[in-house]
Amino acid sequence: MTTPWLTTYNGEAVAIGLVPSVSIDRFRKALLDASDQGDRLLALTGWPVAGGLRLLAAVAVDASRQIRLTSAPVQDRYSALTPELLAAHYFEREIAEQFGVHPAGHPWLKPVRQTEHGPGAGPSLFQVAGEEVHEVAVGPVHAGIIEPGHFRFQCHGERVLHLEIALGYQHRGVEQALLGGPTPRTLALAETLSGDATLGHTTAYCQVVETLAHTKPSARANLIRAVGLELERIANHVGDLGAIAGDIGFLPTAAYCGALRGTFLNLTLRLTGNRVGRGLLRPGGVAFAIDDAELLEVVAATSSALEETRQAVELLWSSPSVRARLERIGTVDEAMAETLGMVGPAARASGLYRDARRDHPTGLYRHRRPAEVIMEGGDCFARAMTRWLEIIRSVAFLQRVVHEGAKGEAWLPVGPLAANHLTVSLVEGWRGEICHLATTDAGGRFLHYKVIDPSFHNWFGLAMALRNQAISDFPVCNKSFNLSYCGHDL
Repeated sequence: MTTPWLTTYNGEAVAIGLVPSVSIDRFRKALLDASDQGDRLLALTGWPVAGGLRLLAAVAVDASRQIRLTSAPVQDRYSALTPELLAAHYFEREIAEQFGVHPAGHPWLKPVRQTEHGPGAGPSLFQVAGEEVHEVAVGPVHAGIIEPGHFRFQCHGERVLHLEIALGYQHRGVEQALLGGPTPRTLALAETLSGDATLGHTTAYCQVVETLAHTKPSARANLIRAVGLELERIANHVGDLGAIAGDIGFLPTAAYCGALRGTFLNLTLRLTGNRVGRGLLRPGGVAFAIDDAELLEVVAATSSALEETRQAVELLWSSPSVRARLERIGTVDEAMAETLGMVGPAARASGLYRDARRDHPTGLYRHRRPAEVIMEGGDCFARAMTRWLEIIRSVAFLQRVVHEGAKGEAWLPVGPLAANHLTVSLVEGWRGEICHLATTDAGGRFLHYKVIDPSFHNWFGLAMALRNQAISDFPVCNKSFNLSYCGHDL
């Protein structure tokens, strides 16, 4: 019997015809066997192809840096994977919503982004019944500039029994808008997939185009891209530490880190002309050259800002009252993080090391990467400390690679995309693994484009973190994850 898998790698193009098409039963068995062997689900999506719809799955074999692909034709229903593979639950809900295919046996088939979908849709919100059980509803409209999302707490007294998270209030149809590209607007769409992760998502998009066009950026362009990605990571981690401090009422660190986040964003502005990095990246490299002197000055400023940040952040760790509000609050243990398929700092804080810079490296990260950060505990303290250690190690990484330097053109021309090909592009954004999966048609245009923001993997982790917590712990738990609404509401 032939293998149900096609093996590929991050940033490699494969002909669509090589992706195995197996029966739905064999498809399910292949995914469940892969999970039993320790492989993890990267993507599960509907795949419109000639002759009908297929389910397309991509799994990561992190130890060997492989990505494996398989597919199966599907009609209007199939036996759900979720009861045996919980990491598939969000993907299967999305497939039902987008393609009207019913995963029979799915335990909670509610919409992901829309209000209702095809046959078998479950009730819109989970309900808990019992004496003295009550509901607390928050959102979707929030104070300040927070994006819309609805949180429904089922509580017994102050204790949260279950948190139901409903998103999709700003569904933008970006994946649909990417079809038919690349066009002059697709780069702009990639830059706005999730604004605070502009450089992460844009790097993933550029890798898609470069792979399908058989183009490789120069070492110089890869250096500049890595500088941008790490500055994005540092700025957001600093901001999160300040916000975590604010949510527990520790104002000194909240005030200082709020200002220092601006300092790091201004370093990105200095390099690119935009505080979140828009306009820096383009397929083939970067939009403009940045000389060594400028890079060295920015890294020196980063190091100086780190010392200011250190003074503010160490106030957190030295305060017993702060530690009491973070330790053993919002815990997601390693087993649960793995079961849910969590990624990024939230996974690493639970002892689950997943980092695309190590496991599926591209660009500069093939040769250099920051030192690893992994914590135990999986609570708010571990998620905060993970951010702090990643800040320190990203700054050290930037000091090393910028002083080493790199040669080459800032940009190399990109030709047409290969027709009838598929590629998977992985980038470790500041929230975690960003995945772009794209296929082309006979004319070399995007036939299917799937974006998986790390938040898509991690929102249910936040729900689990609130189990048996006091409802008053929600703000700090929420901020310790700091997930993207718009990255989910594509």
